[in-house]
Amino acid sequence: MITVFVMSTCPDCARIEAQIKDNPNYRVIDIGAHVRNLKAFLQLRDNNPTFSAARQMGFVGIPCFVLENGTVTLSTLEAGIGAKPAENASCNIDGSGC
Repeated sequence: MITVFVMSTCPDCARIEAQIKDNPNYRVIDIGAHVRNLKAFLQLRDNNPTFSAARQMGFVGIPCFVLENGTVTLSTLEAGIGAKPAENASCNIDGSGC
């Protein structure tokens, strides 16, 4: 099962959630739903090199995927989900991503 860290107010996350809804191969964790979810995500984000570029660019790093083998990725393709459409809303003020 692939774990997906999301936040309900993130447009990229909403798109991912809609794509994987009712798919038993994915477990969605909303980091805004409970502080323990946020802490679990921050522990991952603060200690995993996958997030280096996201942190440097000021991105949160969601949606984030933890694959069955423990690999952490920000790539929808690596998580078995289609690529992000070119015309999509974003969390950043400049429209560059979440």
